[in-house]
Amino acid sequence: MGGSGSKAKGFWPFSGSGSCDDQAKDANEQSLARTRSFPSATPFVFTRRSSLFFDEDGDLAHEFYEETIVTKNGRKKAKLKRIHKNLTPQGMIKLDFPCIHVDFPVVLCEV
Repeated sequence: MGGSGSKAKGFWPFSGSGSCDDQAKDANEQSLARTRSFPSATPFVFTRRSSLFFDEDGDLAHEFYEETIVTKNGRKKAKLKRIHKNLTPQGMIKLDFPCIHVDFPVVLCEV
């Protein structure tokens, strides 16, 4: 009854390795040791992958639909058909304000 995550150490330096020795250590010592071992690592995220797509005409949107006319029993009915082909993702976008990475283990608060 749990998540099926990988136990191997990931790319992010603040993520846990999943071994018993690491779990027995104090959380503060763990995070300090990891930040010292990766001095160039930052807890901030400056870019993210966009969820928008470009279509053939250069329009930018989350989803694209095409209106089709269906004739059923002599009656014409307009239906929307979702387009899945010929869409290119927007790619990486720069965030206006940096966010804190979800794997950063320290709780930040203002006193």
